[in-house]
Amino acid sequence: MQITVFNHPLLKTKMTMLRDVNTSPAKFRRIIGEVAMLLTYEVAKDIPVEEIPVTTPLTETTGYQIKGTVNVVPILRAGLGFLDGVLQVLPEANVGHIGMSRNEETLEPEEYYYKMPRDLNAYTIVVDPMLATGGSAIDAINQLKKHGLKNLCFMCLVAAPEGVKRLNEVHPDVQIFCAALDDHLNEHGYIVPGLGDAGDRIFGTL
Repeated sequence: MQITVFNHPLLKTKMTMLRDVNTSPAKFRRIIGEVAMLLTYEVAKDIPVEEIPVTTPLTETTGYQIKGTVNVVPILRAGLGFLDGVLQVLPEANVGHIGMSRNEETLEPEEYYYKMPRDLNAYTIVVDPMLATGGSAIDAINQLKKHGLKNLCFMCLVAAPEGVKRLNEVHPDVQIFCAALDDHLNEHGYIVPGLGDAGDRIFGTL
């Protein structure tokens, strides 16, 4: 499987708190933001940089800046829980939005919103807490590619092997980054052991 799982002690401890059924929405939101920052730090290693001149208090030297632009694209609504944490690390990033909802009968995504920055050459990070069946991620990336974006990666909290396999098959050029690769999907399309419905836990809804 084409996936990078970050096996960091801080991520492990924070993921344990996110999995805990007793974690409140307020605490869940705070921790998911912290996890997003840690993941973004790792994902950002692939962002290209360019040299620029800089003057220190002592002399002229060579510095670096991100080459081009970066897009962050949360898949609504749960992806919004990642956004603040990502922007803490990449404050200059542009933000696009793709609205997706899951049909509970077919388990397939249904799109209801699309709004994206104009730079088609930007390094684009698609974010969604869960990669379960892979349907929402695949459909979102389909739309991004359809509109001309090419340099894409996908970042999530938890992935299921079924979703990773499906996303790899449809979009083999899109690298997946996550904090945990779980065991399987249950009959309702939820990740096991997982952490429940991330959107409901972020926003305190049922």
